[in-house]
Amino acid sequence: MIPELTLIKAGTGVLTKSADGTLDKAALVHLVSAIAGLMAAGHRCLFVSSGAVGSGVSALGLTEYPKETATRQACAAIGQARLMQTYSSLFANFDITIAQVLLTAADLGTPERAGYVSDTFRRLLMEPHVLPIINENDSVAVEELKFGDNDMLSVRVAKLAGAKRVILLTSVDGLLDPETRELIPEVADIDDVFRHVREDKGRFSMGGMASKLAAVKFAVESGIETHIAHGRHPERLAGIVAGGGVSTRFHAVGSPAVD
Repeated sequence: MIPELTLIKAGTGVLTKSADGTLDKAALVHLVSAIAGLMAAGHRCLFVSSGAVGSGVSALGLTEYPKETATRQACAAIGQARLMQTYSSLFANFDITIAQVLLTAADLGTPERAGYVSDTFRRLLMEPHVLPIINENDSVAVEELKFGDNDMLSVRVAKLAGAKRVILLTSVDGLLDPETRELIPEVADIDDVFRHVREDKGRFSMGGMASKLAAVKFAVESGIETHIAHGRHPERLAGIVAGGGVSTRFHAVGSPAVD
């Protein structure tokens, strides 16, 4: 187990432009700088990045997220290469080497296969200047092989790797009270907040707040402190990791456990 390991997940809405679904280079520069800052301060990080399908959409001349499986997988194949090329170039400015890890649900489906994945993460995290970047292997993952969305992928990987915390970056500051629209800063009981759920899916994102809360429930019951925070303000990551910052913090209710 890697102590003080933080898993950061960025959704498609954080990484791509809402107008056309192409990669938002300015947003990526800001996010990469913040993650690099955490690593420079000695933190170990895993990064789950959405955006592969979204970044491949424009290459096929599409105007929205494709519903047809083969087209979606084709977008993922094109977009994943674009995405990793961009990350490699940006993180190189901070002398950070990226490592791509593409997964399907089957890769965590048995103890033996999950063990292979865990061993890979453990070895990568031994290197202070290497950042594993994880995504679902959307170019081959059909429905029965999918995690559901990258929120659930994130928390399952966090449990496997023994992460202390998960930070889900989205397009809002955190969980908002539906009446006052004010941020709910802390949640002790995840079951109490499902009443706040509103479906807020964008054209180029898959998961709404409902899927995030389902993933949060899995994480906190696995002993992992979890945050929902604004991905367009990644400079807040350092404060969140330090125990403050702007987010909704969900307290862990179980002891950390590894699959």
